[in-house]
Amino acid sequence: MPSWTALTTLDGEDAARALGEALERMVPEPYGVGIFDIEDGSGRWEVGGYFHEEPDGVILEILAAAFGANSFAVSEVPEADWVAHVQRELHPVEAGRFFVYGSHDRDRVPEGRVALEIEAAMAFGTGHHNTTLGCLLAFDRLFGEGFRPGNIADIGAGTAVLAMAAAKVLPEARVLASDIDPVAVEVARANLAVNGLTSRIACVEAAGFDHVTIRKAAPFDLVFANILKGPLIELAPEMARHTAPGGLVILSGLLMVQAEAVIARYVASQFRLRSRDDLGEWSALVLERL
Repeated sequence: MPSWTALTTLDGEDAARALGEALERMVPEPYGVGIFDIEDGSGRWEVGGYFHEEPDGVILEILAAAFGANSFAVSEVPEADWVAHVQRELHPVEAGRFFVYGSHDRDRVPEGRVALEIEAAMAFGTGHHNTTLGCLLAFDRLFGEGFRPGNIADIGAGTAVLAMAAAKVLPEARVLASDIDPVAVEVARANLAVNGLTSRIACVEAAGFDHVTIRKAAPFDLVFANILKGPLIELAPEMARHTAPGGLVILSGLLMVQAEAVIARYVASQFRLRSRDDLGEWSALVLERL
């Protein structure tokens, strides 16, 4: 059964989210709406609606004009086996001692590596993006230097690949993973089961640290937060409250041009910069709680 996409771009997160909410009220109703930061430093956002029926072009034009967006580009999407496509394109990722792979590559895991299996049909947060890769490499380096945190949180965990990496090499540590998106939480739990880590990692739905399980477990010796610049800056005071003195936070999801603003906010919130790694257009930061 074919489907249709309707995509546009516009300036500003607030306008993009408002347009996304308006799209959700369309008839025919979209089965999904996506809002994405284009992440090129321009401040432009992409908004997309995904439909089982061809959307009404007149309504789309009215919505675009109302929110100052470009005209929607409407395309029919042919049927495709997307899982098979992902399996063909999603190659294993090596990050220091860690080897991240899909189930279709189980026979390619090198001996002696820390293997993390991520279901190929759940392909976001697999380690292929430089933000996740940067976090894994930073943690791998810290572990190699002797860092052994006993209490760990992965905030905005997505597939929980970072939480799983920590749990695999720190069998005695307590590890928590959280995400604001209930679908991501289900994805994370599925991946925990595949990797035999269900009993090791508590996975909860939460916005930032706003969950009783997280608050009771704090303060943390290590916090991963691979999200976006805006939420990272907003979370800085909470990050300070929930990180133990001397504890570390590994932050990413931010462009190189955004890194200084995030560093400044965390320095103002009782952290000091330990290291910064730039991969492509992206940065990963390690900061220490003072």
